[in-house]
Amino acid sequence: MPVTTLRLAAFALLLGAAPLSAQNAPLPSPPAFADQPAPPAPDYAVPTSWAARPGAPGASVSRPVNASRPARRPDADVFYIHPTTFRSPDRWNQDIADVGVNRWTDASVIARQAGVFNGCCRIFAPRYRQASFLATADRMMTGDGGRAYALAYSDVLRAFDHYMANDNHGRPFIIAGHSQGAEMARRLLIDRIDGQPAAHRMVAAYVIGLDLTEGDFGRTYPHLLPCSAPAQTGCVLAWNAMTADADLTVFHRFSGARYAARYGTDEGRTPLCVNPLSWRRDTVAVAPSANPGSVPGAPGEGAMQPLRRGLAGARCDSGFLLVDRDPSLGLDALGGGVLHYHEIGLFYASIRANIATRIRAWQRQNRR
Repeated sequence: MPVTTLRLAAFALLLGAAPLSAQNAPLPSPPAFADQPAPPAPDYAVPTSWAARPGAPGASVSRPVNASRPARRPDADVFYIHPTTFRSPDRWNQDIADVGVNRWTDASVIARQAGVFNGCCRIFAPRYRQASFLATADRMMTGDGGRAYALAYSDVLRAFDHYMANDNHGRPFIIAGHSQGAEMARRLLIDRIDGQPAAHRMVAAYVIGLDLTEGDFGRTYPHLLPCSAPAQTGCVLAWNAMTADADLTVFHRFSGARYAARYGTDEGRTPLCVNPLSWRRDTVAVAPSANPGSVPGAPGEGAMQPLRRGLAGARCDSGFLLVDRDPSLGLDALGGGVLHYHEIGLFYASIRANIATRIRAWQRQNRR
């Protein structure tokens, strides 16, 4: 594939923004961020500022017909942050009143990603002024793209604070995000979790499809640990999925770039990879036969197809999750072998089961 396209995919992986497929066209030149009025800020006391919350779960009730049933009395909460679904060529941030974008967000990710948590948890999924795909080009987040992400994060932070003040009531919770949502979760862990009282209630953080590095633990996060076992709690999980035959050369070049620039070292810049089949950080391959269920087909509108067992194995290799998937799943890779769109669907049943395992472990550890 052309180097320009591969770099675009690498940038997307680095920044936690959903890539737009293997297009070779240059990114457009939008107005400067400072010259573009920001959309109105969401009010999280208003139900319409949430894509999902108790009493109004929306598309988060969705599940494949053969997935485990939704919890009748959820034992925990999940604060879920959706990935990039706003693809404007000339706007930096989404207006959450945009009905078309919200409809696509609900169909493509609230149903297919947030819904994986409905077997265990009450789901809180804020709408926020997400950064558009334009922000992906600012890979070090020092220019207008960084400003767009900062605006998006200001909403997520307020939404989380609203949840904690008004809805949590001491319950255990999970933080989960994919792609841009994982970038928002990464920041949330810094500002509201690491070394703070709320960390004791956090079951785990699923920070998926982002360049979170091994070295972040002990530096960016002085107290949080990466997850290394299936029932470990209070820890952080991450993975970036690639095809088993992907050439990782370019991705190695860009992975950990922000970390290396911030700390002035390459030590620790390897991406964190927790295998979502074994839930360990080692390089042991897990065979497809051990996968309890993947969602076939490309993410989009309409009901999810039934889960299919035993069709996708995985192993961590130098910080990336290499996936051996059966072609019958119909999961197409982006340029360079990036499986970014499928990082949750490939392991749907495994994630669903692991969440329950960690909640039970948290409950055992916190019995009074």
